[in-house]
Amino acid sequence: MGRELYEKQPIFRQVLQQCDQILQFYLERSLLSILYPEQPEELINFTAYTQPAIFAFEYALAQLWQSWGIIPDVVMGHSVGEYVAACLAGVFSLEDGLKLIATRGQLIQQLPPEAAGKMVSVIASEDLIESAIAKGAAKPIAPYSKQVSVAAVNGSQSIVISGDSPSIDAIVAQLKAKEIKTRELTVSHAFHSPLMEPVLKPFAQVAAEVRFSVPKIPLISNITGEQVTEDITTADYWVRHIRQPVRFADGINTLQKMMPPVQSKS
Repeated sequence: MGRELYEKQPIFRQVLQQCDQILQFYLERSLLSILYPEQPEELINFTAYTQPAIFAFEYALAQLWQSWGIIPDVVMGHSVGEYVAACLAGVFSLEDGLKLIATRGQLIQQLPPEAAGKMVSVIASEDLIESAIAKGAAKPIAPYSKQVSVAAVNGSQSIVISGDSPSIDAIVAQLKAKEIKTRELTVSHAFHSPLMEPVLKPFAQVAAEVRFSVPKIPLISNITGEQVTEDITTADYWVRHIRQPVRFADGINTLQKMMPPVQSKS
């Protein structure tokens, strides 16, 4: 994961080392030993390490780009990536950003194994998927809507569902019967699903300790798909961010509207 950048780009390396030092307060292992172990190991696949590693890597990459003169006019992330985008926009400091993401990863990692669940990518519209989720309500088992939700809307025909394994399997069977393509994702937990509910209250307590500021550059929200308001400067926003779907496609549409018109060459 960026090993060559770490070895050959001093700024990238320095920023990762800075993140490593901050994360020593939160992780049992060094970030750098997780990213670049001397012997192959799988610790990076544990979400308690995955999420801080993703944050640190993306933040270091952004700092490298900026050192090359690539300065963003607007920022946007995808799930964990929004923490990095917010940090770059000045919503919170690097120290607080790492504190938030490390806490998020640890709380999710602590969920019991039966709460791990599944995530599945589906080539279908959001309306069709919402209908498939709602159909469970007529069955004697708990409604799928209490166990499964849309986790991400990545495109008009690119939806991710997330939730407990039996309910996900039942919905996938429905979709396959209609010849709708699905693909199970390799994830440790059912992110952005009802299974995340137990982490919300303890996460809120940590988020309440963070000092938030209004973004210094435009930032597009995963929750709304629109440019953020002062709502992002509250702990509640980041609590909802764990549970609500990533409205990535809406965010891309917002970015497109913000772009200046391309001048044709005469």
